[in-house]
Amino acid sequence: MEAFRLLRQQYIESLATAKQEGFSDAAIDLWEHVATHIIALVGEAGFDSLYARSVFLARSTFPWLTESPQSGRERDRFADLRANLKDKPPELASDANRLLLVIFTDTLASLIGEPLTERVLTTAWGDFVCYETGKGERDG
Repeated sequence: MEAFRLLRQQYIESLATAKQEGFSDAAIDLWEHVATHIIALVGEAGFDSLYARSVFLARSTFPWLTESPQSGRERDRFADLRANLKDKPPELASDANRLLLVIFTDTLASLIGEPLTERVLTTAWGDFVCYETGKGERDG
C-alpha cells in the first residue's frame, strides 16, 4: 500500500505545481472535481468533515489557511481556499495546496482504502493527469 501512497503523492505533486497565472483557479478546479466524486460516496457532510480535518492539520504548517467549506448549494464551496491561495506567492500557495491535498487523500485512503481512493482520484482528475503513470495529459 505504501507504493500506492507514493504514487498518489507524485500525482498530487504534478497537479499542484504552480506554473502559471491563475494558479488558485486551477487549484480550485482540482478540489471541485474531487469534491463531486467524494460527495457521491460519503455525502456533503462527510466531505465537509474530511476537508475541515485536512485544513486543520495543514494549518500547523500554513497557519494562514482558513476553513469554512460552504454547502454545495452555495455558489463557491471553496471561497476561503481560493482567497487564501490568491493572497500568497504562487510557490507558497502551491506548497500549501499540495500539503492540503496530500493530507486529504491520505485521510481518505485510510477511511475507504487505497484502491478505491486511487479509482476515485483517477475518475475525478483523469482530465488533468494520468494517475497510473504520473505523466501529464492536461488539456490546455
